[in-house]
Parts: sequence; C-alpha cells; structure tokens
Amino acid sequence: MRTFDFAPLHRATIGFDQIDSYRISIAVAGFSEDDLNVEVKENALVVAAKKAEDGEDRSFLHRGIATRAFERRFTLADHVRVTGASHENGMLHIDLHREVPEALKPRRIEISSSRSNRAEIEAKAVN
Repeated sequence: MRTFDFAPLHRATIGFDQIDSYRISIAVAGFSEDDLNVEVKENALVVAAKKAEDGEDRSFLHRGIATRAFERRFTLADHVRVTGASHENGMLHIDLHREVPEALKPRRIEISSSRSNRAEIEAKAVN
C-alpha cells in the first residue's frame, strides 16, 4: 500500500487550520517598498517583486545580493483577510486574520428539563 506525502501541497495554503491569526515573513533584501507588490486576487495572495532597471551597462566582479524578479502565490481559505503588510530591515511581513461570520459560528442551544415542559403542558391543558 502506498502512502502519499501531502506536506508540499500545504506549504502555500493559509487558513485551512484552526488558527485565527497568521503572519507571512519573506526575506526581500535588496528590494525597496516601491519594488514590492502585495495584492489579493479572488482567494489568492500574490507577492511579487521586480527591481527597476538601471539602464546602464555595468559589469560586476561579484554581486552579493541577487535582485531577480519573483512572484509567490498563497491560496487563502474562505474568511481569511489580509490586515496589513510592513517592510523593515529586508523583511516583508504580511499579517492575516481569520474572520468567521456570525452565521457560521457555533451557538449554544439551551436544553430544557422534562419537568418544566410537563408543567407547561399541564398548565396549558387546564386553561
């Protein structure tokens, strides 16, 4: 019998477990806030970065930080909302929060005792 490892599928999904708040942190050294783009399309969070071209022909002996363009997609569960993003010290932090609507939250149902129901029925029968 074969067993399948589903861990790679869950790396890019957010909100499918029972945690209320999330934070995605991505190392983006070499990119400024103007080079980064964070947007939500349908149920996907898309983080993209593209370095502005200098236009000058330069040759480098060693280039320490690679500033290649990238795009990273995260699938969001229903009711997960992006609350903010910050860029500090070469790190991009994206905060998310799960908001379950009142209609989907569990509610408590009061259980009445059979004695009180019997007394109510008898009181109605007498009147």
